[in-house]
Amino acid sequence: MRILFGLMTAGMIAMPGALAAQETINLTVASSHPTVIPWVGMIKSHFMAKTDEILAEEGNYKIDWNEAFGGQLYKANATLTSVEEGITDIGWVFSFLEPAKLPLSQASSYAPFSTANPPVQLEVMQELLDNNEAFKNEWEQYNLKVLGLTGTDMYDIYTKTPLEGIDGIDGLKLSAPGVLGNWLRGTGANAVDGALTTFYTDIQTGVSDGVLTLALGALPAKLYEVAPYINRFDAGGAFSGAVAINRDTWDTLPEEVQNAMIEAGKYYTDAHGQDLLDRHEFALNKMVEVGATQDPPVTIVVMPPEERAAWVNKLPDIAGDWAAELEAQGVPAKAFLSAYMDGLRERGETPVRDWDK
Repeated sequence: MRILFGLMTAGMIAMPGALAAQETINLTVASSHPTVIPWVGMIKSHFMAKTDEILAEEGNYKIDWNEAFGGQLYKANATLTSVEEGITDIGWVFSFLEPAKLPLSQASSYAPFSTANPPVQLEVMQELLDNNEAFKNEWEQYNLKVLGLTGTDMYDIYTKTPLEGIDGIDGLKLSAPGVLGNWLRGTGANAVDGALTTFYTDIQTGVSDGVLTLALGALPAKLYEVAPYINRFDAGGAFSGAVAINRDTWDTLPEEVQNAMIEAGKYYTDAHGQDLLDRHEFALNKMVEVGATQDPPVTIVVMPPEERAAWVNKLPDIAGDWAAELEAQGVPAKAFLSAYMDGLRERGETPVRDWDK
């Protein structure tokens, strides 16, 4: 009886100690875009949830997440500096809007129509981030560590009136995010800089006649309400940024937490890439479904392959111009562009145009 009592007492004493041993870490996670945007929502459902799951297995650490999604702390034009300066501990960095600070990150945007396979594209970008010092330093110089990568599904042109072909955008004002305005060079269209958070109002108020955007962003942003004609060119996707953590914050985290976040970041990247592939068709069909009763109803205008080719051929050598400009600044853009294109071709992709040749 004495032994049993002693064991019970020891257990009662040990339990509070065991519970107290779990350390709670407070972290702020934020974004410029709302969680209805798939890759932002997946920060919570995949990256944060996976981190929590991994940490719970050992029970030593728990993260208390302070969520500030949807532009609560900063807007789309401040995603990089907000993570860099610690306004948020973790955030989605929108590289499209940072061409000056993240020049090599724009490579896929200056080499459009190269792939319509987001998982492959993200795999190539991750390989470059791991092995290309210039690319790695491009991100790390801003006091942050990349945890996961983001990309886009295929781009199409959404307009107020239907197009008969790529020649139909001549003279139109089309909203496009940052560097993607270059996809309109040589077409006669005028690019209006913007983001998913501004596109609806831009079209509604006449600032633009339509938008160059992606289905997974257009659906939750309800762009089909103001631009009901989805002119489907299947223009391919692009690398769009990363989920990153402030380096000062990172350095304070226990190794176990760091390892959990690295694993969760890989899980997020893989899941996000597959989600882009799987849900592209769903998003297009859903917009037709929910917009069937509006006036005019949402309509997908399918463009034949020759119209996609005509669009590509209208573009000047935007990749060559981009690379030459960066080379003059000492940035090894030509080698990086070749490494990117080679990475796609090695994985079976066939770019519509070999921008590195």
